[in-house]
Amino acid sequence: MNSDLTIGMASGLAASAGSLLGPEMAVGMDARVTSPMIRDAVVSGLLSVGCNVHDMGLLPTPTLQYMLKRLGLSGGVMVTASHNPPQFNGIKVVAGDGVEISRPTEERIEELYFRGGPALAPWNRVGRVHQLDVIEPYIGAVVDQVDRGLIASRDLKVALDTGNGVSCLVAPQVASRLGCGVHTVNAELDGTFPGRGSEPTPENLDALRALMEAAGADLGIGFDGDGDRSIVMDENGDAVWGDKSLSLISDWFLARHPGETVVTSISTSKGLEDVARRHGGRVMWVKVGSVDVSRAMVENGFLLGGEENGGIMYGPHHPVRDGAMVMALLLQIMAERGRPLSELIAEQPMYAKAKDRVDCPDGLKAEVLRRLPQLAEGQEVDTMDGVKLTNSDGSWILVRPSGTEPVCRLYAEARDEETVRGIIGEYKERLRRMIEELE
Repeated sequence: MNSDLTIGMASGLAASAGSLLGPEMAVGMDARVTSPMIRDAVVSGLLSVGCNVHDMGLLPTPTLQYMLKRLGLSGGVMVTASHNPPQFNGIKVVAGDGVEISRPTEERIEELYFRGGPALAPWNRVGRVHQLDVIEPYIGAVVDQVDRGLIASRDLKVALDTGNGVSCLVAPQVASRLGCGVHTVNAELDGTFPGRGSEPTPENLDALRALMEAAGADLGIGFDGDGDRSIVMDENGDAVWGDKSLSLISDWFLARHPGETVVTSISTSKGLEDVARRHGGRVMWVKVGSVDVSRAMVENGFLLGGEENGGIMYGPHHPVRDGAMVMALLLQIMAERGRPLSELIAEQPMYAKAKDRVDCPDGLKAEVLRRLPQLAEGQEVDTMDGVKLTNSDGSWILVRPSGTEPVCRLYAEARDEETVRGIIGEYKERLRRMIEELE
């Protein structure tokens, strides 16, 4: 912050976005130390091109996205760096349908910015700022998606680690409104994220585990910095990977809507296909990235999507990642089925997954991707996003270049831990040798 992203850049990009999406633009921010500064720059940029700004203040990203559409605004800008460390910040541009803008629209905004930006409005046509309080209607909308009476009748206890982020404004209130006993940790807004890192991982959620044990909680959830993603824990304090929570919610949803399609990224477990087949449904695979999943849902009219990292999009509410909505859905499923979360997860298809990374200079990434299919030895090759090689037994390896770091990321899946570790170890070494040769 203040190096790669500056005040001038934030204002200029906002002006370019507003000129293409305006004139009625929502603005919100997460709790990072630099967010008020960037928010003010974004507001100034939007006003300078004649946009009216509807300032929603501090709130989770999915709250802004939902309310933007509900209010009929033409677009929005969320100031957030999501799950990244506190020294980072960024701006996320949202279209009028409440979903992050498509990649072509993003390119148009960047092109306009780098051409010098849009024409500025004359002094008497600059925009106006309106302050909005949207937390309460958003909480009500989430609660309305589930059966509050049924959930409340189960006397469920929920432990929440909101990570000093903006989820503390929403998640405890949703759980309380649903009649649950609510216990929290790291529930004070602090943009330095003193309680733990802003990305919840099984390794940094010890405080949540301790809280669950002390409270006898049935469900634990750790949220990221802007509240769109979460990691789930069962009643034993065991982390539930995003693949498994998506699988459970898909199983519940498809039982109600047999034959429907679930959208997910190419890095998600193929166990999701097993779940879809149970109910005559199918899986639509897209590139890695929440915007690709959400946009595919909107364009095709599909109502459920998700990623292996814990982001789930529930279309009947809003087709974007939403940690509070995921919590409400899990409470609904647990209340309906009357069984602990660990048992419900154990019923899902079991595959072993592994992730790793290999250092790779940015200038070599394209050549690495070009050469990777040559390593195939009878495997099915998919180049939708990076290179994915699938073996005849269903095991697979996916190699994707990072868009933000000089690394290639590896994802692998197999039926057992030994096999998946062997696959990822083999291709990690192959990649290293390939990169050394190219260097």
